Amino acid sequence: MFCYQCEQTAKGMGCTAVGVCGKDENTALFQDLLVYELKGIAAYAHRARKFGVRDPEIDVFIVEGLFTTVTNVNFDPERLKSLLVRARELKAKIKDLYIKAATKAGEIPEELTGAAVWKPNFEELATEAELISIKERTKKYGEDVTGLQELILYGLKGMAAYVDHAQILGIKDETLYAFFQEALDFLNQDNYTASELLAMALRVGEKNIKAMELLDRANTGTYGHPVPTAVRITPVKGKAILVSGHDLKDLEELLKQTKDQGVNVYTHGEMFPAHGYPLLKKYPQLVGNYGGAWQDQRREFAAFPGAILMTTNCIQKPAPSYNNRIFTSGLVAWPGVKHIADRDFTSVIEAALAEEGFSSDEPEKTIMVGFAHHAVLNVADQVVAAVKEKAIRHFFLIGGCDGSKVGRNYYTELAQALPKDCVILTLACGKYRFNKLDFGEINGLPRLLDVGQCNDAYSAVQIALALAEAFNTEINNLPLSLVLSWYEQKAVAILLSLLHLGIKNIRLGPTLPAFITPEVLMILQEKFNIMLTTTPEEDLKAILG
Repeated sequence: MFCYQCEQTAKGMGCTAVGVCGKDENTALFQDLLVYELKGIAAYAHRARKFGVRDPEIDVFIVEGLFTTVTNVNFDPERLKSLLVRARELKAKIKDLYIKAATKAGEIPEELTGAAVWKPNFEELATEAELISIKERTKKYGEDVTGLQELILYGLKGMAAYVDHAQILGIKDETLYAFFQEALDFLNQDNYTASELLAMALRVGEKNIKAMELLDRANTGTYGHPVPTAVRITPVKGKAILVSGHDLKDLEELLKQTKDQGVNVYTHGEMFPAHGYPLLKKYPQLVGNYGGAWQDQRREFAAFPGAILMTTNCIQKPAPSYNNRIFTSGLVAWPGVKHIADRDFTSVIEAALAEEGFSSDEPEKTIMVGFAHHAVLNVADQVVAAVKEKAIRHFFLIGGCDGSKVGRNYYTELAQALPKDCVILTLACGKYRFNKLDFGEINGLPRLLDVGQCNDAYSAVQIALALAEAFNTEINNLPLSLVLSWYEQKAVAILLSLLHLGIKNIRLGPTLPAFITPEVLMILQEKFNIMLTTTPEEDLKAILG
């Protein structure tokens, strides 16, 4: 295996024996081959669209297939194998549709090669995976081209996560399905220039903005616009279920099913922002948030006296102490962990009732959430006035993915070191580095504004655009600095979106992606002035003077 799609890849270069995330070589090869098969499906689907032919099942499958290969989603080789089998069937289906459509239009169908005609030999998958591996492509194209190919692919994977969450709530956009297929087919090409690849990467960023808007519309249209909410972070007495991940639909269905069951529901990790949505706030058994970011789950889940539900990516190998009371749903899978495919959470509730639960109430402590774009823009006049009065000197967007690699204490130290006249916008699980600290207020406005999940990055973009409009200036001229942490592929998609918007001077850490070569980095630095984080002291001096 070889994988370098996440920030914690071995030695900052690539995992070659087993993934730092926990995936073994079988899982890795199935994921690589599934992506290759998706490129083959896309080759026919993209061409079929030129004749007005599309297949909704294939549209959804490509999105789900890409999301399945995001870091910390699916670790089950058997489930991945079944997806590979299904992919082969769908490729044959769309190939037939394409040939018939072209023929009907009086054109000769293209004779395609590579991924389009590949048929998996399940007896030789390891060999076949090696032939289409990153290492082989590096030999063929060089590190720069291969790295840019992967940049595009990882951006597509991240975008797929947003589109999948939206389609679960019934909100779809035909143009995004078409783009997935166009971009994957683009990756089938044999000859590229670095400029062509970078242009496609920025197109991924452009389309990802639309994907994030789609998800925002799906979430707010279903559950209402988030409102500032104090969320309890200490346990209350009673039986308990812990819900982690990002899928609000799973949480909603669990809340419906736990009504009058005598079970309290807690959020964990990226599910924390759910407390801000009016429709979810109405459930009294949604009592608070437990724990912090995803990388602490083995310790936190072991201590949690109830059942645990993982709804999207972020799962780690379950420890024996809670292996019998953890469940997965959606695209998440771990071998030996019970999977719930139909949102019937009876077994989760039964597992919670069988556990001890919390024996007593702990003293109440709360933190705030719910400062999405609708809430912040409702007080835009107050924010603008505070800036003009010089009560607010600068805004810092400090957010992104968290992780366990050394160096992420930088984000805690940076937040703590900010002058009292600076406001912190945050989102994603990176906020757990500092969101339980008290930063106080400025003119009645909290200094720490939690925008939401990584899935809510659209809110941060909208806030920045609104501030630029309010001050009649460009985003790059605002008193705003972006200091971002990254871990997996949604962070890549968000970065590409920011670059598409022309945002410069982004600080990125704790390390730069292994797939960004020095030559490519130089291009990004020249065009966007992307910087690697240094120390809180040095970066603050550079930003504030």
